[in-house]
Amino acid sequence: MAIPGIGPVTAMAIQAFAPPMESFRRGRDFSAWLGLVPRQHTTGGKPKLGRISKMGQRNLRLLLFTGAMTVVRHASRRGETADPWLAGMLARKPKKVVAVALANRTARRVWALATRKETYRARAAA
Repeated sequence: MAIPGIGPVTAMAIQAFAPPMESFRRGRDFSAWLGLVPRQHTTGGKPKLGRISKMGQRNLRLLLFTGAMTVVRHASRRGETADPWLAGMLARKPKKVVAVALANRTARRVWALATRKETYRARAAA
């Protein structure tokens, strides 16, 4: 629950609905299981990324997106964020696209922390 955008409901839902994190080889596999990765279209050996697939677990994807949208809304209203990645994305992309990317990033963080049995450490403000 220490990760920004994840509250008690999302944390319990991940524990209840998701299979054991060790069953996924990497964070991208967990994110793909949720349906948060872009669909790939390959032609002539050149991959092109499209929209997110939405082919995964609907409830968890919605909870992660809602939490990410809250973080994005908070960062855009205040005009400041401790995460330079988020600030750069908000300067370049629409808010909902940033929220989906942040939900994907959060899912990968959840996988990494769960498999390594660690706790989240926030980035120190420079």
